[in-house]
Amino acid sequence: MFGDDGEGGEFLAWHDGLPEPARAALAAAAEAWSDDTVAEAQIGLALAAAPDHLAARVAAYKFYFYKNRLSDAAPLALWCVEWAATRLGLPADWRWVGPGSAGLGAEFAVAPLPRFFLFSLKAYGYVMARQGAVAEGRAAVAKVVELDPRDVVGAGRLLAVIDRGGAVE
Repeated sequence: MFGDDGEGGEFLAWHDGLPEPARAALAAAAEAWSDDTVAEAQIGLALAAAPDHLAARVAAYKFYFYKNRLSDAAPLALWCVEWAATRLGLPADWRWVGPGSAGLGAEFAVAPLPRFFLFSLKAYGYVMARQGAVAEGRAAVAKVVELDPRDVVGAGRLLAVIDRGGAVE
């Protein structure tokens, strides 16, 4: 979801400024991946050391997402949406973002930071729908489709699944 897209720009420096204790805790969490208790404790240490750092939040999201703890993943995905929105000069509430917001145009979905915004919003919509908050999830995914009419981030297929009432996997 939050991967490096290989393009230059601000987004690719997302580990910059991560305090060493947080970096060490994230490395320890990765090594202890199969031990949920230890890995989660390390994620907690990383968040405590760098509560407002993107790398710590994304790592925590991925941990909870892949451990199928979607109620813990959802607020982290939403934090990422808000983080990116702030840096893009967009409204903090994704519902208020529209195609004309802050000069959004056809290339919005291919620049690194806007792409991160869209992927984060798609992730938020996905985890909400998976948890049974289908209206909220659908609204978030539909917003991604609205902002990315060329479907660069692939939200159209997810929206179709939600609209069919199918299982969102």
